[in-house]
Amino acid sequence: MFEALFRNQLLWTAIAASTSAQVIKVLLILIFERKWQPLRVLETGGMPSSHTASVAALSTACGLEFGFESPFFALSAIFGMIVMYDATGIRRASGMQAELLNDLVAELRQLLTEGFAPKPLKELLGHTYLEVFVGLLLGIGVATLSYALFR
Repeated sequence: MFEALFRNQLLWTAIAASTSAQVIKVLLILIFERKWQPLRVLETGGMPSSHTASVAALSTACGLEFGFESPFFALSAIFGMIVMYDATGIRRASGMQAELLNDLVAELRQLLTEGFAPKPLKELLGHTYLEVFVGLLLGIGVATLSYALFR
């Protein structure tokens, strides 16, 4: 069973795309913000979208493996569209609300200096359209490279 799991190119292609996106996030923060934040590799949000990269890689790999007319490609493509829609819609709106609430809490903290110190909410929940688009391109690229090298 474990041998079959380790030979599952669809699975490892999606994992490679997601991991690549997370590493790229850390590198972009280092380059543009001049901050070394390796733990960002474990967080959601930011450029590029690792969720999008993984579902795009999975869909591309399904297309390359089974054909772009296959039900496997159709299922993974619809799944990917739902993930991308969620990343730019609901999760992005939640992140914007968290940012607004954090601003309000900061203002309240200034007014109530004694004993009021709520923990800020996580603001990087969703993605911009650009972050999702770059994740899409990354996923397609990783899957294409994976199948070019290992098939």
